[in-house]
Amino acid sequence: MEYRINKRTGDRISTLGFGTSYIAQANEADAVATIRRAYEGGVNYFDLATAEGKTFPYFGAALADVRKNVMYQVHFGADYHTGTYGWTTDEEAIKRSIDWQLTRLHTDYIDYGFIHCIDELSDWQEYQDNGAYAYLLQLKQQGVVRHIGLSSHTPSTIQRVLDEAPVDMLMFSVNPGYDYQKGEYAKGSVEERTAIYRRCEAEGIGIAVMKPFSGGQLLDASLSPFGQALTQYQCMQYALDRPGVITVLPGMISVEQAEHLLGFFCASEPERDYSVIGSFSPADAVGKCVYCNHCKPCPAGIDVGLVNKYYDLARNGDSMAAEHYHGLERGAGDCVQCGHCNSRCPFQVDQMARMQEIASYFG
Repeated sequence: MEYRINKRTGDRISTLGFGTSYIAQANEADAVATIRRAYEGGVNYFDLATAEGKTFPYFGAALADVRKNVMYQVHFGADYHTGTYGWTTDEEAIKRSIDWQLTRLHTDYIDYGFIHCIDELSDWQEYQDNGAYAYLLQLKQQGVVRHIGLSSHTPSTIQRVLDEAPVDMLMFSVNPGYDYQKGEYAKGSVEERTAIYRRCEAEGIGIAVMKPFSGGQLLDASLSPFGQALTQYQCMQYALDRPGVITVLPGMISVEQAEHLLGFFCASEPERDYSVIGSFSPADAVGKCVYCNHCKPCPAGIDVGLVNKYYDLARNGDSMAAEHYHGLERGAGDCVQCGHCNSRCPFQVDQMARMQEIASYFG
């Protein structure tokens, strides 16, 4: 397992988390075994925006004895009092749902309490007007909620909420389809989505990735908006390479699926390599570095993807990016203009020109 630090909270979070989109389809014994296998494999971050309320006791049974070792992402606005998922901004309904969830999870605290599914500015206004936000902040003040999160699909709405709320973790849909404006939740332009990644990285807000496989569409050539299938490992690596991303939350329904996803950490670089998306990226994505590192190895020893990442972050206002850049063993100024990176870049980035630009920027 690999771990990343949420800069806002100091939490050490597994880069593979546990999504609950499918676990309700398993019987109790299989669900508990799947959750436990993920934990034993190093997963310590669990999302609880599930389809059916019956899954909460599964987590209580699987993880109650190791509760202090795991983190729960609980959604204030996901209502399960009827047994199935419902969205609400009503304070009393949320209180009832949170009490119900905590009882079944066998816990008395929440690691990340989420402002749930705010896709429109009107949702955010309603969330505040109906008392949902005030209740979340009240539990934060009491110590029941340790950190604040936000889940949303819409970049413009995310920017507004981040301006107004002390968000420590963002749950955002990240995959090549959505980033390239393909699919139901592909909200925002390429630039708007990129701005979210860079803001989160600059401000230390962690991103927990939902829908990394676009509901399975990207894994099936007949369903993929690109007409070509990607693998789970390619999608996971793509998401983990976006600035700000800490953990990816694919759904798991069986021990076998958990084993396969844990296999990502033993996979070879070619198995994780997603550069094939360069062949079907839209015009407004061509010529932009996505840090895929397909240009490796650089004959001069430059980590071209990381150099580009620090440059983009620094220009976006990340005060630490320049410090990180200057800590690199090789910088853009070490480029010998051999053209190796240009010839290998699937996104047609003129990295030779970029290295000159970056070297000038950082002095």
